[in-house]
Amino acid sequence: MGEVRTEVTLVNIGDAIKARDGFILESEVRRLTVNAVVDTGAWTLVINEATREKLGLRVEESSETTVAGGVKVPCRITEYVEVRWKDRKTPCEAVVLPDEEDALLGAYPLEGMDLMIHPKTQEVVGAHGDKVRNVVK
Repeated sequence: MGEVRTEVTLVNIGDAIKARDGFILESEVRRLTVNAVVDTGAWTLVINEATREKLGLRVEESSETTVAGGVKVPCRITEYVEVRWKDRKTPCEAVVLPDEEDALLGAYPLEGMDLMIHPKTQEVVGAHGDKVRNVVK
């Protein structure tokens, strides 16, 4: 399987709430559209420091994560950010890897938006077609 990319918009949830409640204008909500690498081996969203700063995301904790090759590296975990893909959205934490060039869209946000990589076309598609289906049993 080759590299799969998709366009997602990242939105500062705190800003979105302030705009909804009338404290800031909708145009002041910090958001950024990125062409993310879809990485089902990543557990959440991975961004770099520049992206974190543009979105104004607070760091909630420092930790370490394992990257390709099994190497553990220090990282920071942000407050929740909203990930939007077409008409779908989900909140998730972002792992900040300072030197990462690309945003990585991992398993949690993919599942949260009911998305998958189509095995034949290598494109991101709805796991259940155009209808979002999240089943709770």
